[in-house]
Amino acid sequence: MIALTLPEIRRLLVALVLTTSHGIDHIWAWSHWRRRRQLQARLSHYRRRGHPLD
Repeated sequence: MIALTLPEIRRLLVALVLTTSHGIDHIWAWSHWRRRRQLQARLSHYRRRGHPLD
């Protein structure tokens, strides 16, 4: 999974402080899912172009 980026941290803070429609567990689960999908996309991008992934 990729590390937390500044925009992701900002989005999490806004979601945790300003939003009351979703629970904290939902917000963290969504962030985890998003970063996992970003890693999958990054690996797919490099794999498609023939870069070694070690």
